[in-house]
Amino acid sequence: MQKQKRTRAVPILSILFVIALCLLLVATYFGYSEVKNRVTSTYGPANDHLSTINQLQYTFRLYTDGTVLLQPALMREDTTFFEISPGESVGQIAFRLKEQDLIANADIFRDYLVYRGYDRLVQTGYFKISARMNSLQIAEKIIDSTPDQVQFSVLAGWRAEEIAASLPRSGLSIDSEKFLQLVQNPPDGWFEDEIFPADSLEGYLAAGLYVVDREIGLNQFVRMLTDRFMENLKSEWIVKLSEQGLSLEEAIILASIVEREAVIKDEMPLIASVFLNRYNVGMKLDSDATVQYAIGYNARQSSWWSNPLTNADLQTDSLYNTYRYSGLPPTPICNPGIEAIKAIVFPQTSSYYFFRAKCDGSGLHNFAETYDQHLNNECP
Repeated sequence: MQKQKRTRAVPILSILFVIALCLLLVATYFGYSEVKNRVTSTYGPANDHLSTINQLQYTFRLYTDGTVLLQPALMREDTTFFEISPGESVGQIAFRLKEQDLIANADIFRDYLVYRGYDRLVQTGYFKISARMNSLQIAEKIIDSTPDQVQFSVLAGWRAEEIAASLPRSGLSIDSEKFLQLVQNPPDGWFEDEIFPADSLEGYLAAGLYVVDREIGLNQFVRMLTDRFMENLKSEWIVKLSEQGLSLEEAIILASIVEREAVIKDEMPLIASVFLNRYNVGMKLDSDATVQYAIGYNARQSSWWSNPLTNADLQTDSLYNTYRYSGLPPTPICNPGIEAIKAIVFPQTSSYYFFRAKCDGSGLHNFAETYDQHLNNECP
């Protein structure tokens, strides 16, 4: 009889255990539901791509530690631009934000990005972040596909029209035609220093990489380019040019020609010596680049720099055509880089008056003192 009682007790205990387990699961479920509802109402829904286990994990992390996301890391008034580079992980981004005191906790910020699926949406670029923004606002900022700053490049040797052509795809809201109007007809007093000409800004738009506020205005934008030019220009260079009998305007015109004629930067000082030698003795400069500038846009080649030039091109009646007119063109023919300007300031001493491209495709040139030597350097 005793054995029978023990046998019956086992199923009863099993049933009680199952009932207790079910009650625990129900309690846990309703407890998690409340946690999930609170997290969702505060931080938004979890990303659908997360597994159930990961949703549980990040939900409880936000529930227990997420309050630091709701307040600014430090109560300040300043604003900073934060750069996100291609290939950076959200962990690296969170770490750098914490380093700059823009967020309070890098780990929970990263967890929030993953929880919302923002780790897949982070953009590259420069983002304007106020110190009064909390982590949730910063997260929304860095997934915005229109960063507050953009990178804008001006290549050495570009003419103003080429800079204008790059504006529509730059992310800046600057009208290309208005840009050209300002460059070609700057207001009086654009340059305060009397050594700067004012008729045109062609030649004085410094080449280089710029980080630009997306909302920058036209005048600010052009001022940024000319300010960079003035920053690059050293006072001793002006003295050196004066010793050569050159004004700054003459030097920049010559530098713009050197920029377009040279292929290899190391040759710039020697090419500069050729044009300076010609200019100083009153020879025509005979520069293909000035003819290219005079011709303008070549629709067939989709280029502002026609190549090769024809005999008809060399007869173009323009003051920029240095095959027809002696002296310097009226303005620079492009915006030269620092190396081309330095080549005019510090030219290599030579007795050369001619140069032409070598026949080996290297981009280097053969130089000659006389026209006969120059003819002998012609490719077979």
